[in-house]
Amino acid sequence: MVKNVPVSLEDRNRFAISDEDILTLARWGCLIEDHYTAKKGRPCPMDIEWAKDGETGDLFIVQARPETVQSRKDPDVLETYHLTERGPVLIQGRSVGEKIGQGPARVIQHVDNLQDFQDGDVLVTDKTDPDWEPIMKKAAAIVTNRGGRTCHAAIVSRELGLPAIVGAESATEVLKEGKVVTVSCAEGDTGFVYEGKLPFEVERVPLKNLGHPKTLVMMNVANPEEAFSLSFIPNDGVGLAREEFIINTFIKIHPMALLEYEHLKDAKVKTEIDHLTTAYTNKTQYFVDKLAQGVGMIAAAFFPKDVIVRMSDFKSNEYANLIGGKNFEPSEENPMIGFRGASRYYDPRYREGFALECQAMKKVREDMGLTNVKLMIPFCRTVEEGKQVLDEMAKHGLQRGDKGLEVYVMCEIPSNVILADEFADIFDGFSIGSNDLTQLVLGVDRDSEILAHVFDERNPAVTRFIASVIKAAKAKGRKIGICGQAPSDYPEFAQFLVEQGIDSISLNPDAVLKTTMKILQMEKTLSV
Repeated sequence: MVKNVPVSLEDRNRFAISDEDILTLARWGCLIEDHYTAKKGRPCPMDIEWAKDGETGDLFIVQARPETVQSRKDPDVLETYHLTERGPVLIQGRSVGEKIGQGPARVIQHVDNLQDFQDGDVLVTDKTDPDWEPIMKKAAAIVTNRGGRTCHAAIVSRELGLPAIVGAESATEVLKEGKVVTVSCAEGDTGFVYEGKLPFEVERVPLKNLGHPKTLVMMNVANPEEAFSLSFIPNDGVGLAREEFIINTFIKIHPMALLEYEHLKDAKVKTEIDHLTTAYTNKTQYFVDKLAQGVGMIAAAFFPKDVIVRMSDFKSNEYANLIGGKNFEPSEENPMIGFRGASRYYDPRYREGFALECQAMKKVREDMGLTNVKLMIPFCRTVEEGKQVLDEMAKHGLQRGDKGLEVYVMCEIPSNVILADEFADIFDGFSIGSNDLTQLVLGVDRDSEILAHVFDERNPAVTRFIASVIKAAKAKGRKIGICGQAPSDYPEFAQFLVEQGIDSISLNPDAVLKTTMKILQMEKTLSV
């Protein structure tokens, strides 16, 4: 007999099971999956249910059966979408991804109206920011008025595997609420929104005999919840694991608001923090634990392959959107080239917040034993700035070289290229951020739909810079890869990188297989 029993507020506000119970269940889960994998002769994800005896404290497995969602996916198949019939074009913009999505248009003008969105709707809005991510996961497709290929909507759509059209300018006016549309990103750089539900095909090409290129093919991963399923795609590890998604989605609170909790004057902010940190007497430990758990999931999913974690790279306006953030962030005219990246880490305004990030990374590497985690510093403008950041990290137990710790630097500012030999003296490697590098070399706002036609990583000015830094890194014996958007969008750009001798290319998950094929072709050509 099952009955509901009210429990005290104190019991409701504590963790349901202990760390020891969690580790026991994790071990049992691995044993069960290993058993069924051996039995079937192939990987067999399992759906496992368990229970805990309320009197004895004993744990029991009550069900174990093959999982029915991830097990249906085949990572060894390349999918290509094709419209078999076209209709009236309602609007067009820059395509993101190569898929086709369909559903009723849901025009959401403000974040306060997110509750109106339903599973399978096509999200139509002006632009998105991290607050929109919960409903983006439920969308069949996304269409925005503003933004370029590297705006928030584009980045998150790629990570979620959704078709998206950005920079469509008047989408929220043209697309009518509730009308069924087809969003096609399968026709090149331009994405089209068609009237009605159009028929389309999905071509699936098996890749079981796909070779392994000499160039490492890695992945860009942000969402820990997707890490284990993504790890089954043929890969050489994670070239970019972003902290921002974890902080925004799972933590939600500005780290300085946790550090300065006792001095906060906004009662509403304190109430929000209290609600999220209920189980924590030490509120800063909430930030450390949550960040470590998120990064740890990604690192565990890909272990023992390298997982390169980029320390936080929110811009000041994005940090301000976190709970309590407005109290600690400056108002900047151009946050994209403002108080971001390395400059924050040693500055008194954020130094203690960066210390929490360091504590989380130390917990992942040492307490969790995930030493495959390497760290990366974004937007490091000068060599001296790099030294200051490394000193800050060392204060918190992250000494470069100690216990095998490698620290990379993003190469995304012209100074990183021009002074590559000097940056190579203090960092273990580089990862080219083609989005920001293109922006700063060409002087183009990467989020501007008006200048989208100018923003092109294939511009000779950008490719010369990239060729130069690869050569400089090789001369210094340093590793160099790329985690920017370009090779995911343009296979010919990936081929260019192979020609230059780059060590690794980190791609969005949906681009890994097709780009691997292009890399293999190029390596074969170069070997002749």
